[in-house]
Amino acid sequence: MSQSDVYTILSDAIMTVLIASGPILAIALAVGLGIAVFQALTQVQEMTLTFVPKIVAILIGTSLTLPFIFAMLHKLSDKVFDLIMHGAL
Repeated sequence: MSQSDVYTILSDAIMTVLIASGPILAIALAVGLGIAVFQALTQVQEMTLTFVPKIVAILIGTSLTLPFIFAMLHKLSDKVFDLIMHGAL
């Protein structure tokens, strides 16, 4: 196994994590920004107002994007297991 193989596997793993977590992070960013704008307009500074909706949105977003996340991780694990099986690792 050469250094380029290791670099390729690590690069694929990092890209998979970034792409798989992207939708959840985008949802958290959008909900947080919306809540911040609402708090700035109404001057309501309640901690639960920032925490609860964001957690609910993240849980709903995770449940909706779970098949996509699973497909990304399954593709990466198949690639790594194929490399192991063929003796490249």
